[in-house]
Amino acid sequence: MTAIDLNADLGEGFGRWRLTDDEGLLSVVTSANVACGFHAGDPATMRRVCELAAERRVVIGAQVSYRDLAGFGRRAMDVPSAELAAEVAYQIGALEVFARAAGARVGYVKPHGALYNRVVRDEEQAAAVVEGVRLAGSALPVLGLPGSRVLEFAARAGLPAVPEAFADRAYDDTGALVPRGTAGAVLSDPDAVVERSVCLARFGTVVALSGARVRVRARSLCLHGDTPGAVDLARRVREALTSAGVRTESFV
Repeated sequence: MTAIDLNADLGEGFGRWRLTDDEGLLSVVTSANVACGFHAGDPATMRRVCELAAERRVVIGAQVSYRDLAGFGRRAMDVPSAELAAEVAYQIGALEVFARAAGARVGYVKPHGALYNRVVRDEEQAAAVVEGVRLAGSALPVLGLPGSRVLEFAARAGLPAVPEAFADRAYDDTGALVPRGTAGAVLSDPDAVVERSVCLARFGTVVALSGARVRVRARSLCLHGDTPGAVDLARRVREALTSAGVRTESFV
């Protein structure tokens, strides 16, 4: 039976403000990308999400970002390599405190937003992210786009490199994500998202924005938690995968 991990971005709030339905999504996903305070999240939120994830046996992942609370980590930034490596390690370490307190551990690392897109092609920033993971003291898996520089550098450093795909994002003919500002970059039709999820899991392909069929081999499938109806859609995706003979389980 084919197996795939379902991951979602969680803990994306700050103080009294909450963007994601963490409780609802943790009943569906197998891995939780927890915001570590740089693009969203605060200590109380991180602690709460780690406790919920541990209770439900969902693997906790550190979602590291540029230091950009105001821009939700989606603004391009130029951060010196040594500084970025230190900030990545800092975020992992902060989340690890709350994961351990909940009886779990941080199981992997996933960059967020502008950093995620930057390390697809930027060798210097990709190397800095990997150095930050190593600086944090564990051989943690790194989650990223298939063929990205960050996965290449992770593999070179002896870290598990885990390719992921997106159920609700458009792809170009090279297998890269279409920028969010482009028309059609985010899929809003639930049926299309469900169909795409099954196709990615079973066949490793996706229909690009141009209509071409593109190969996208992935071990994890990202379900965005900040979209309307995210929990219901995530449940539909998991049910459809099960019906199609795909087992949902963490890659850790």
